[in-house]
Amino acid sequence: MKHTPRKRFGQHFLTDRAIIDDIVQAIAPRPGQAMVEIGPGLAALTQPLAERLGHLTVIELDRDLAQQLRAHPQLTVVESDVLRVDFRQLARQVQTDASSRGGAATEAAGGATGKLRVVGNLPYNISTPILFHLLDAVEVIEDQHFMLQKEVIDRMVAHPATSDYGRLSVMLQWRYAMENVLFVPPQSFDPPPRVDSAVVRMVPRAVPEKVDIKLLSEVVRVAFSQRRKLLRHSLGQWLEQRPHSPPFNVQRRAEEVPVAEYVALAQALESGPGA
Repeated sequence: MKHTPRKRFGQHFLTDRAIIDDIVQAIAPRPGQAMVEIGPGLAALTQPLAERLGHLTVIELDRDLAQQLRAHPQLTVVESDVLRVDFRQLARQVQTDASSRGGAATEAAGGATGKLRVVGNLPYNISTPILFHLLDAVEVIEDQHFMLQKEVIDRMVAHPATSDYGRLSVMLQWRYAMENVLFVPPQSFDPPPRVDSAVVRMVPRAVPEKVDIKLLSEVVRVAFSQRRKLLRHSLGQWLEQRPHSPPFNVQRRAEEVPVAEYVALAQALESGPGA
């Protein structure tokens, strides 16, 4: 049955076989691994992944597509808005199901790590909320490979002192090692989006700096709230209102401050005086 792409779901279906092969190669799925695909759509990427894994869990919001996907014997379908999915709970369920299917073979293949590999062609209109939703469950994730708007990935991997460097850069680079692994042109989709796309690899850092994520998020939000001005107009004033704020050079713009300095500032604010 032909499916008409739905604009409200931000549906652009990948159709380029060469690009699909390149993405699968970048992901490098192995039999028995616990993997979740977000937004499988018409299963262009789903099918080759399932063939290599043996089984795949997919999250699909579109009711019609979810119904079609349930006919696939190698898929477990979660019909839901991905922003409502508890990935910690899902990780436990996927691992339980994988163990029951594969037993010792699953463990030997590296599938019983207790963590999920997450992949997907994310809806561009909610890609950033999805990334932050997954950040909250990063402890149960082995790695992530996502198709995103190239502009978003440029911001994710941006270096300090560049125009793309911002809140998304800091919050994600604190917790992930990331790289842009593949460019995807508009004509690779049906219908073609009006933007270029790319695939990003995100690997959670093994030993990240310990910091209160809510406090770090607030520090970064305030810092970039007036990114064209020196930090004394934004973060500087915010720090003045907090007792026992540590020394911090606010004679810079937000984009000039490396990730490590934002993390260190949040850690100092959390520890307080005399820590």
